[in-house]
Amino acid sequence: MINVHFRWRTARRPQVEPDRSRALPGEPGPSLVDAGRWRAALPEDAWPRQFPTDGQVWRRDVFAVAYRWRDGQATARELLVATLIWTHADTPQGRRRALRTLADDPTGERTEAALDVLRNERLTIADLRTAYLAFRTTCRLREFDGDMATRLLYFAGYRRGGPGVQPLILNDEIAAQLPESSGVSNPDNRGSSLEWLRYVSWAAAQAGEHVEPELVEMDLVGGGLRFGRTLQEVRIPRQRDRAASISGR
Repeated sequence: MINVHFRWRTARRPQVEPDRSRALPGEPGPSLVDAGRWRAALPEDAWPRQFPTDGQVWRRDVFAVAYRWRDGQATARELLVATLIWTHADTPQGRRRALRTLADDPTGERTEAALDVLRNERLTIADLRTAYLAFRTTCRLREFDGDMATRLLYFAGYRRGGPGVQPLILNDEIAAQLPESSGVSNPDNRGSSLEWLRYVSWAAAQAGEHVEPELVEMDLVGGGLRFGRTLQEVRIPRQRDRAASISGR
């Protein structure tokens, strides 16, 4: 399972001052990328139009591609590429994974089919489940696991200021911060639609009417100081692990 961290990624180039005017509330920093290397590696039709080339990719930049996709002015393949660039930044291994994903769907037909339901203006839990399961079954892509799918679904389907449950990113790093009250505690369920839907429903409940659900996810990425596990919940698994280690000697 691909486990990509979301902290501000450092590229192998001189440090640049982050353009925080493009940051969403709660966003710690951009992905630092070498746009020239990405453009050279990607198929000609895959580079998202109007995508930034200044070495910084913020969530807002990927959402700009998503909005154009919803309006029929960008392809699902362009949105996929924008998401992959933001996720993998400048890691050579990540770029190779991204190219294998794109090569597995050269026309973008499967990607478009999986995302199509997210064009609905008012998304339901059933819509989210349909899109997630498509990437795990009929529209499955190489090097594109459940965690990676949640990233693409987040950008394609999130409605800032919208009502109800919203699609959010979920990976091992975020799952490790979730409290027991989230209902996401069984390792056997990692990567399942059930786990993801429990998580986004829990996040919506935590957010309430006045907080964006994505702020819950960003808090968990940053260590979960507001919405993550309590110190007591952190201690209990450690105590169990220690007891199991002692009993196994």
